[in-house]
Amino acid sequence: MGHQLPTLVAADFEGVFIPEIWIAVAEKTGIKELQLTTRDISDYDELMAMRLRVLNENGITIERIQRVIAEMDPLPGAADFLQWLRTQTRLIILTDSFYQFVEPFLPKFNYPTIFAHSLEVSSAGDVVNYHLRTHDGKRRCVQSFGDVGFRTLAIGDSYNDTKMLLAADDAALFNPPQNVIDDFPQLAITNDYVELRAHVEKFLAG
Repeated sequence: MGHQLPTLVAADFEGVFIPEIWIAVAEKTGIKELQLTTRDISDYDELMAMRLRVLNENGITIERIQRVIAEMDPLPGAADFLQWLRTQTRLIILTDSFYQFVEPFLPKFNYPTIFAHSLEVSSAGDVVNYHLRTHDGKRRCVQSFGDVGFRTLAIGDSYNDTKMLLAADDAALFNPPQNVIDDFPQLAITNDYVELRAHVEKFLAG
């Protein structure tokens, strides 16, 4: 048997392991505009500009958002699946969320490695800007994993994941909305963690 490259899984966070944070904030505050996510709007900068405007107009501070996050739990079955996955191969979570949002979840998943972005917060607690770690970070990370000798499986659910999914050696959409399925028919679809585990096992088997 010939040499096989080591494997690595690059996975999105929101929609794959945790509920959508912005939707939870929308439900708690009653602000419908905040229900829009990357499942609805493919242009991330456009989406974030809208979110910052809405937060400012409604006086929603980082503290109020973090109170909502503190009450959230992982998706049912997510913690067990993620723990199993980490026993099988290397895992890096690539999210377009922010460290100020995702850090409360990390103890619930036994502190996985996660690459996120950062929010700029004023002394009064207002969210005034956001700073991407790098542009097109998910795709560039997956591409770099290949460059340094990993065979990579990417997992995501939304428009902002599709570039990294297409850049990986293998890919799976997890419980995606119909519009993403329609726009990317070449991507495999998994609807629950049983199907996702089967896809991972097939990938690991080479």
